[in-house]
Amino acid sequence: MARFEDLAVWKRSARLSAELYKALRDLKDFGFRDQITRAGLSIPSNIAEGFERESAKETTCFLNYAKGSAGELRTQLYIAMDIGYIERETAMAWIRETEEISRMLHGLMKTIRDQKK
Repeated sequence: MARFEDLAVWKRSARLSAELYKALRDLKDFGFRDQITRAGLSIPSNIAEGFERESAKETTCFLNYAKGSAGELRTQLYIAMDIGYIERETAMAWIRETEEISRMLHGLMKTIRDQKK
């Protein structure tokens, strides 16, 4: 199995998390800022944690958590856009990125499960 640092999905989600932190660093709604940045940070963190686990079952469990966090982040991005915290163009680009990350995670989980068979 690859190192998590070599995975395109980890690289993309880590980059997205960093972009969120940078873009929202001046947001005064600390509760919202904390929630959305934590959701973004949870994606690459769960990928990394899963890849450090011993079993395929544990790995896919953490990849599933990462996928759930991508959905949580997507929801928060829609809300941030609607309330004017993030410009529409930026929010939609990040929403598309979370959708792609979710697809990549789904495919990775399927690959890991299929290898076990």
